Amino acid sequence: MFTLADLRIPVIAAPMAGGASTPHLVVAVGAEGGLGFLAAGYKTPDTVARQVSAVRGDSTNPFGVNVFLPQAPPTDLAGVERYRRALEPAARARGVELPLTVVDDDWFAEKIDLLVDLRVPVVSFTFGLPSVDVVARLHQVGTSVVATVTSLDEAVQAAGRGVDALCVQGPEAGGHRGTFNTLDRPEAVPLPDLVAVVLATVALPVVAAGGIGSGEQIAALLASGATAVQLGTAFLRTDESGAPHAHKDALADPRFTQTVITRAFSGRAARGLLNAFITEHDASAPWAYPQVHHLTAVLRADAGRRGDADGLALWAGTGYRSATAEPAAAVLTRLWQEACA
Repeated sequence: MFTLADLRIPVIAAPMAGGASTPHLVVAVGAEGGLGFLAAGYKTPDTVARQVSAVRGDSTNPFGVNVFLPQAPPTDLAGVERYRRALEPAARARGVELPLTVVDDDWFAEKIDLLVDLRVPVVSFTFGLPSVDVVARLHQVGTSVVATVTSLDEAVQAAGRGVDALCVQGPEAGGHRGTFNTLDRPEAVPLPDLVAVVLATVALPVVAAGGIGSGEQIAALLASGATAVQLGTAFLRTDESGAPHAHKDALADPRFTQTVITRAFSGRAARGLLNAFITEHDASAPWAYPQVHHLTAVLRADAGRRGDADGLALWAGTGYRSATAEPAAAVLTRLWQEACA
């Protein structure tokens, strides 16, 4: 079974749902000695299978797949409908139709069956914990299991499920915080402090994640006891990233001066660059995930086609200004050289 200690370079390219984490990015990071991750969230099982096949067609290195846990049924469907009405004028103006509100589990059971059949080296989970039975099934085929946690309490719960490692995600992280409950407001404990308290309490390897953009940060977190670090935003502008060009450009655009926590795009807490969509809609968006995500998806897709950064979910961690437009291998090598200097 793969372990984090097997990595030549203990740096993980975070799974970024929505298209950024391409097979090309996974292969490039793995070739340099890191660990690449595919993001299964929002993808059909068939799409996940094709992406796993694409990675294996170009690489024999270990890689991971991240899976979203099914969410509890929404408690504020009326709020979702109010939000729909607020978004309808923009949808009509763009000639797009907002989808009906549905409750879905993102094909969770089917994806677990698939990943067991494919014997993927690493599977990580976000937005909750897999059952002990799911962990056991993955272990039976030699898969290492990682749980994403955002607090000490979540870390303790994860250890009880028999996972092999914890991805400890701090408040500086870009995109969604992996809280177990949609309604949870993420804790504000800085990443180094959160890593320290988890390491002192739970006897599992820790991957430190959130806002990391420099070799100095990598070195400090590894020195504190983390087995590896996970970076997402640092790879968003790379040649292999599948992020929309408008998103890549916004990370370096002086118009965008800060990141904020918002629920405007998905209905759960996520960090992104402050733009016009957030300014207009954050206050009225309900805490309802993934219903809000599906509701805004067509608007975001339209903004991506038009290259409109003000209509996109510009997910970004606090270290976003350090993201560079170059091959992923160059990013990984440079950061690791800085960390070892």
